[in-house]
Amino acid sequence: MKQTLSPELIQSTLDRLGINAEQLLRKNESIYKENFKDKKHHQNEWIKIMIAQPKLIQRPIIIKGDKAVIGRPIENLIEFLK
Repeated sequence: MKQTLSPELIQSTLDRLGINAEQLLRKNESIYKENFKDKKHHQNEWIKIMIAQPKLIQRPIIIKGDKAVIGRPIENLIEFLK
């Protein structure tokens, strides 16, 4: 959250996670509810939104080689590390 993310880093992470940009959003955040709920955006637009509002990105994200996992719930991380 302290470093500016690049579109390439976010897309690379999405590729490793095997999800699209909208699936990486924290939809319970007030920023999302107030500004983006029920709105449709293309992949690149969601990525720009995440760069501008990094609080919206699910975390933690653990990357190992060409795979990644969102570390919540903890069971995701446990399964990933097996």
